[in-house]
Amino acid sequence: MKWVQHSAHFKHTSNSLTLRLLNLYLLVMRDCCEKSNTKGDRPHSIITDRAFYWKTETANEMLITLGDNSTDSYWLLRIKSELDPVGVLENWSPRANICTWNGLTCSDDQTHVLGLNLSGLRLSGSISPEFSHLTSLQTLDLSMNSLTGSIPPEVGQLQSLRELLLYSNSLSGKIPAEIGLLKRLQVLRIGDNMLTGQVAPTICNLTELRVLGFAYCQLNGSIPVEIGNLKLLKSLDLQNNSLGGLIPQEISGCAELQNFAASNNMLEGKIPTSLGKLEQLQILNLANNSLSGSIPMELGHLSNLKYLNLLGNRLNGQIPSELNQLSQLESLDLSRNNLTGTITLLNTQLKNLEVLVLTDNFLTGSIPSNLCVHSSNLQQLFLAQNELSGKFPMELLNCSSLQELDLSNNNFEGELPPSLDKLENLTDLLLNNNSFSGTLPPEIGNLSNLETFYLFDNMIAGSIPVEIGKLERLSVLYLYDNQMSGSIPRELTNCSSLTEIDFFGNHFTGSIPATIGKLTNLAFLQLRQNDLSGPIPPSLGYCKKLQRLVLADNKLSGSLPPTFRFLSELFLVTLYNNSFKGPLPESLSLLKNLRIINFSHNRFSGSISPLCGSNSLKVLDLTNNSFTGPIPSRLVLSKNLIRLRLAHNHLSGNISSEFGQLTELNFLDLSFNNFTGELAPELSNCKKIGHLLLSYNQFSGTIPPWLGTLQELGELDLSSNNFHGTVPAEIGNCLRLLKLSLPCNKLSGDIPLEIGNLTSLNVLNLQRNNLSGSIPSTIQQCKLLYELRLSENFLTGSIPSEIGTLSELQVILDLSKNHLTSEIPSSLGNLVKLERLNLSFNQLQGEVPSSLGKLTSLHMLNLSNNHLHGELPSTFSGFPLNSFLGNDKLCGPPLESCLESLGQEKKYLSNTEVAGIIVAIVFTSTVICLILLYIMIRMWCNWREVMVSSSDTGGDEHKREEEKWVYGDEYWRVNSMALVPSKDKRNSATTCIFNLKMETETMENSLV
Repeated sequence: MKWVQHSAHFKHTSNSLTLRLLNLYLLVMRDCCEKSNTKGDRPHSIITDRAFYWKTETANEMLITLGDNSTDSYWLLRIKSELDPVGVLENWSPRANICTWNGLTCSDDQTHVLGLNLSGLRLSGSISPEFSHLTSLQTLDLSMNSLTGSIPPEVGQLQSLRELLLYSNSLSGKIPAEIGLLKRLQVLRIGDNMLTGQVAPTICNLTELRVLGFAYCQLNGSIPVEIGNLKLLKSLDLQNNSLGGLIPQEISGCAELQNFAASNNMLEGKIPTSLGKLEQLQILNLANNSLSGSIPMELGHLSNLKYLNLLGNRLNGQIPSELNQLSQLESLDLSRNNLTGTITLLNTQLKNLEVLVLTDNFLTGSIPSNLCVHSSNLQQLFLAQNELSGKFPMELLNCSSLQELDLSNNNFEGELPPSLDKLENLTDLLLNNNSFSGTLPPEIGNLSNLETFYLFDNMIAGSIPVEIGKLERLSVLYLYDNQMSGSIPRELTNCSSLTEIDFFGNHFTGSIPATIGKLTNLAFLQLRQNDLSGPIPPSLGYCKKLQRLVLADNKLSGSLPPTFRFLSELFLVTLYNNSFKGPLPESLSLLKNLRIINFSHNRFSGSISPLCGSNSLKVLDLTNNSFTGPIPSRLVLSKNLIRLRLAHNHLSGNISSEFGQLTELNFLDLSFNNFTGELAPELSNCKKIGHLLLSYNQFSGTIPPWLGTLQELGELDLSSNNFHGTVPAEIGNCLRLLKLSLPCNKLSGDIPLEIGNLTSLNVLNLQRNNLSGSIPSTIQQCKLLYELRLSENFLTGSIPSEIGTLSELQVILDLSKNHLTSEIPSSLGNLVKLERLNLSFNQLQGEVPSSLGKLTSLHMLNLSNNHLHGELPSTFSGFPLNSFLGNDKLCGPPLESCLESLGQEKKYLSNTEVAGIIVAIVFTSTVICLILLYIMIRMWCNWREVMVSSSDTGGDEHKREEEKWVYGDEYWRVNSMALVPSKDKRNSATTCIFNLKMETETMENSLV
């Protein structure tokens, strides 16, 4: 009978065939067991009984699952399989009463499930459509789980549902419109999911709705105008979506609305004036949208409003004085808008106001005198980043409840009042980025609750008052960028709560307080750019929480104290531009958290080994010290090293192949040392390297072609080494290269055409090598070049006219001391930004192009020692004479002026023309001389005949004739190559004269 009774528990209302089969199975199993018992096999019977019992229970569950589908337990077990794949709902078993299952609330008669609360149980399945069969369900809470998938439309069949809570899951898809069928629904919260699409207007059919929450989803579209149908709605939370469009005026229909949050969306347009009709509204949050226009004065009608947040919009105009009517207001945030005018809010009316935030607007004027009254509750006042002016507002001293005051980034001026200590509850005082002057009043030490004090970027002078040592709660003290002086008081180290000190950019002198080690909570110490001197106090090592230590740009000296080894949390230390000296303590190698080290511009010596090997190290800068020896091999343990700067030391050795393991390296500067050897090919593994600076060493070998594989390379400086061979064409693969500097080596061969691939190049310096061939025309592709140096090589050919297209050339174009020929291309006149041009010591010919006169930015020009001729452009007159020497045929200021001929433009004859002119002059001169010589001979002959004729008439007559010849009361004329006597001619001379005339005519005919 036991077996029959047990089987009688099964129900078979809908699956009779299954029931009959199971009953038959049980009877057979019973008979088998009874036969076993008759044979006395008791142990076997016990095992069989247990096995049979287990099978019976399994069958029982199967019957419940497959049998009665009219019960809630049936559907809940089916839902469990989808909702709980990992077995969180262990006690959901048919062996237990359904009303005892976790999360269930049953009806009074325990026949129906009314509530299902499975919030925060780490469920990870999906929401089953079979929830629709729980027709009596009034509350469904699956919030704060990890459910995925979409919200099934079948949920709209739960007509009894009053609360649907699915927020904080990973649900996706759209909000099903069928939710709008849940006429009794009062609470709908499905936010904090990955839901998309628009807010279905059918949601607005839920006229019983009190709470609607869609926050933190990915919804788009606009707020439906039908929202006004929800007359009973008290809370509407739409924040953190992508909703756009206007806020509908119809929202005023939600007359019971108390909370409206739509922040962090893309809402635009004006704030609707109809919001002023929502008299029950207590919270209005429209922050971080694109709302514009002015703040509607109608908001002043919201007499129950406690929280108003309009930050991060595009609101303009003045703050409406009607907001003073909001007597219940506790928090007002209008920051990050474009509000103008003066502050019109009066705390005499806003007596409950605790938080006022007007930061980042364009407010002007001073703070109103009646902003605070003695009974004020104002605790937080933020007025930063406006254009407020005047002296420190004494009216604020009435705000006795004030805890946080931010007046930073305004135009306040004058001295800080000593009565500042009236604000005895102040915890945060932010006065930075103003024009406050004077000294820091000692009364500051009476602000016993002060935790944060920002006074940086003002004009405060004088010393730090010793009274500051009374501020035991002070945590952050920023006084940087002022004009403070004097020593840092020892009393400051009594502020045991200090975690951050920043005194950058003042004039503090003296030493760092020896008691600095008392600040055991100190995490940040910034004393850069002062005049501090002396050593680092050993007690600093007891600031064991110190993470950032910045002592650069002072006059500190001495060596590093051994107590540095205790700063185990230190990750940044900068000591550059001081006078520290001596070797580094070996104990520095214990600081495994160091990420940034800058000891540059000191006098440290010895090995750099103590700073190498930390896996945390990212930046190591030891530039300009006196370190010696090789780079330790343990440096390669710093796998995260990004910047390594060791320039201007006395380091030696070669670059180890192990450097190739520093695959994160971006900046490598080993210049101005004594390194030797060739560049290790393993460096090609440093694919992220952007700056490779190896100048002024003794590296040798050829420039390796693998440099072309460094695609991130932006700066390559191998100048002043012993590299030889050609410039590898592969360098043209470094498309991000900005600076290529290879001067002062022994490079030869042509400049590769691939140089034109470097279209980002700003600086190209190949001077002082043995390069030959012509300047490649492909250089015109380097459009961003502003410095080009190719001097002191053996370059030949003409200057490419394409250089004139490099319109960004500015610093210098230096092609001097080569073998360049031909004329200067006129296209160089297009380089209007060029400041220095050097073409000296070449074999350039022709005239200086007039287009160069347009180079008005030039302040250095050298065209000397070429074969140039012609007149210089007039704009070159201001350059020194030696800019043009060595060109014999140049003229014009500052050289000698050029000759002008008949007002015509000056022209210089060729050698052939000059020779022709000389020959013509010589020939003409010879003919003229011959003619004159002949005439003189004939005249002499004629004179002789006259003398002979005169001698026949006696001495007196001869004497008279001689006197006439000499003193001439007669004269002779030479006319038409004939001698003609005066009017009283003597007949005795006629024959001779006639003969001379005839002979002259004969000679003329012979010449013709």
